[in-house]
Amino acid sequence: MFENYKIYETELAGRKLTLETGKMAQLANAAIMARYGETAVLCTVTASSKPREGVDFFPLSVDYEEKMYSVGRLPGSFTRREGRASDKAILASRCIDRPIRPLFPKDMRNDCSVVATVMSVDPDCDPQIAAAIGVSCAIAISDIPWAGPISSVNVGLVDGEIVINPTLEQRKHNDLNLTVSSTADLVAMIEAGANEVDDETMFEAIMAGHKENQKIVAFINSIVDEIGKEKFPFESNDPDPAIMDEIEAFCVEDVKKALDTDDKRIRDAALLPIYNAVHEKYDEQFAENPAKIDEIMYLVQKHVVRKWLKDEKKRVDGRGIDEIRPLAAEVDLLPRVHGSGMFTRGQTQVLSSATLASVSEAQKLDGLDEQIEKRYIHHYNFPSFSVGETKPSRGPGRREIGHGALAERALVPVLPSVEEFPYAIRVVSEVLSSNGSTSQASICGSTLALMAAGVPIKAPVAGISCGLITGDQGVYGDFMTMVDIQGLEDFYGDMDFKVAGTKDGITAIQMDLKVHGLTPEIIKEALAKTHKARNYILDEVMAPVIAKPREELSKYAPKMLSTVIDPTKIGDVIGKQGKVIQSIQEQCDVVINIEDDGHVYIAGVDLSKCEQALSIVETIANDPEIGAIYKGKVTRLMAFGAFVEIAPGKEGLVHISKLDVKRVEKVEDVVSVGDEVLVKVTEIDDQGRLNLSRRDALVEIEGAVVEPDADEVPQPRKPRPNNGGRRGFRHHD
Repeated sequence: MFENYKIYETELAGRKLTLETGKMAQLANAAIMARYGETAVLCTVTASSKPREGVDFFPLSVDYEEKMYSVGRLPGSFTRREGRASDKAILASRCIDRPIRPLFPKDMRNDCSVVATVMSVDPDCDPQIAAAIGVSCAIAISDIPWAGPISSVNVGLVDGEIVINPTLEQRKHNDLNLTVSSTADLVAMIEAGANEVDDETMFEAIMAGHKENQKIVAFINSIVDEIGKEKFPFESNDPDPAIMDEIEAFCVEDVKKALDTDDKRIRDAALLPIYNAVHEKYDEQFAENPAKIDEIMYLVQKHVVRKWLKDEKKRVDGRGIDEIRPLAAEVDLLPRVHGSGMFTRGQTQVLSSATLASVSEAQKLDGLDEQIEKRYIHHYNFPSFSVGETKPSRGPGRREIGHGALAERALVPVLPSVEEFPYAIRVVSEVLSSNGSTSQASICGSTLALMAAGVPIKAPVAGISCGLITGDQGVYGDFMTMVDIQGLEDFYGDMDFKVAGTKDGITAIQMDLKVHGLTPEIIKEALAKTHKARNYILDEVMAPVIAKPREELSKYAPKMLSTVIDPTKIGDVIGKQGKVIQSIQEQCDVVINIEDDGHVYIAGVDLSKCEQALSIVETIANDPEIGAIYKGKVTRLMAFGAFVEIAPGKEGLVHISKLDVKRVEKVEDVVSVGDEVLVKVTEIDDQGRLNLSRRDALVEIEGAVVEPDADEVPQPRKPRPNNGGRRGFRHHD
């Protein structure tokens, strides 16, 4: 039945990698079941037989679909069905999309759909890696034109050693989460999060991943040699060279004048009449497809910008090749938020706001890996007004989610632990104006916001991008890199190499390419240039505004305290039907969260009430100590003293002689039921009963002086003898 069924096996990082074809999804152009360990991902690719009309780009879609059955769980949604793709699935889709897209013919307009369906997950074998390799093999053996294959691996830094595809246990001690994709010769994609890894180690890790990828590319090529299909012909969308030359000759000088400015608004306004003039002259010639004129105008501008950069070392805005645009940093722009910072780079401007909340408000995750919640959340918004457009907002797209994840990855390594800073943290970066490198501006702005909010980050983080222009020989010939690319240089250039980090090392990398890949020389140069530029931003722009985190939180931020109790005492703190913990929360106006391991987090607006709640919790969880002072509530009055509850279920007696620093005639003269008083534990008898002293607490806390007769206890009066008077009659002094 499955006469074309084939199985191909190899080894990747000490684990078996199997690529199967010919059994499943046989109506797709090609399908591969990629198995890595016990991870299984079905990878399919399909393409339309005809080009899509009216588009000026290659219509490729890549979807990485997580199925909860792959880890033996039900979806967390109300319908118990997978919904929209999770952020992690979108990021995985982008990591597959970015290295494969440049390898398709640029002039092809046939729709192409890639789907990687995760069907089984082995925690030691990342399904994203299996998906990337499976997708590559499926496209390579299909009849769809493509210049692959590629391969992808994860690279870790475990105990100082570079490790390919680290296992789950190794990832617990990992200082580097790097994904590298490669063709047979070039590095096609880099995505990294790191704990301040130095440039040299990062470069070695990239090269180690590249070397491992080359083995898998050779393996896939052997499969293509055996069963690969002939690639189908397609209708090219490239303009006629003669018409292209004619239009370029007609408008190129005007285009040069329009582009030669550092102001995007002036440039766009100057280009508009040129577009109108070209359309007026050539619309009849392109009556069936007038959009083709706009494609030619795009190519004219691209030729101008690339020629300036490559041949004349001239940038559109007049800067030097490694000169950074004018920069500005500010904090405290929004008075009621917990922390705010704005970073401006030329005409790119991002305003970031930090919000602090209780740990219980950490984001709950419903995914395929071990992570069930996220304490630090970074959201990036890119409204249409930031580029002068009028599109309505429809929520974040894949690009926004990707940029937010990059900024999040860049800042996580410098955040304090939950024990050091028991807060959930959310940062939102609002792009106010965009002319290139908004993701890196969001990293700088978010660092400012976090420090302004008083989050004790280990070190400030800054981000910068590096661009690339190649000549006729591509990356193997003459090339030129430039720092801090603006919009046109990103749009018409070959690379956007984004690097974020501290003075000590890299915390995140994201590399986007329009060429097939990079040589080691280009990567090394990009790392060196971004390092120098990053340090300049940290020292000269950000540090003068705010050099370190503030020591006090905003008065509008919740106050948070934490402690650790014996897990066996959690029930005592919660109480029957939650009555104890509810009573503490109501009494102190706080929110208390207790985790199974005994970590207790207390949040409230008033720090003194948080401290009171913390004292109560610790008193319940820990036996009272002789000599310790507590704030308690008077519960009962007796002739011989007052009973004071220092914590729910923990009550002691304050004898009348210990109520005050002076002699007390009546208990009621000093305290009433419901009063809150400071008391010191003076004795715990054999039965666990507490003897307390308010007098000793006043002496120790307030420095009160004990009066000489304070220890004298008033004696009860003896009844007078009955002298025969009226019944009930008593003489009064």
